[in-house]
Amino acid sequence: MTMRRWWTIVVVAAFLAVGAVGRANNEPPTPDEVRVCLERVKEFHGGAGPWAVVGYRIGMRASRELDLPRHDFRWRVVHRAPEEIPFRCVADGLSAATGATVGKLNLIIETVDRSALETIVTDRRDGRSLRFRLRPELVASILDLPYDRLAAEGERVATLPDEAIFTLEPIATPPETSAVKPD
Repeated sequence: MTMRRWWTIVVVAAFLAVGAVGRANNEPPTPDEVRVCLERVKEFHGGAGPWAVVGYRIGMRASRELDLPRHDFRWRVVHRAPEEIPFRCVADGLSAATGATVGKLNLIIETVDRSALETIVTDRRDGRSLRFRLRPELVASILDLPYDRLAAEGERVATLPDEAIFTLEPIATPPETSAVKPD
């Protein structure tokens, strides 16, 4: 059996086991979850617009799926986006949810075309990885919003079920060979 196939089997088995716990994917977040989302995003990003809220929601879903607590050094978050607002706002939401940052070298931002917008979240120790892609209908509803609608749209997006915001697929990646250590 090839190493890639072995990792695929491990990842799929892990997601089947982890996916059985926690909030159902099609359920909207609770009012408390929405409140915490908006507070953390606003504190980190300076406002709770829809794109930063999307990043937070991706980060929280990844936390549930990978069973990683906030600020854990096992996080590796790669956000692939155009080098423009609002697409990079997602990275701030990811940081607010996961604690991953550019300074800790566990948040990586790669410049890509709009059509390649995605976020890959990995547990560095075991290699479990998730690929998140935004739903096109959501992107259409939050792209090019006037400034005075950003907060209201952020609140709306914060109340949506995960499946209305993004798609999620497990992908196979090997674990990193060296342990991640804080300085």
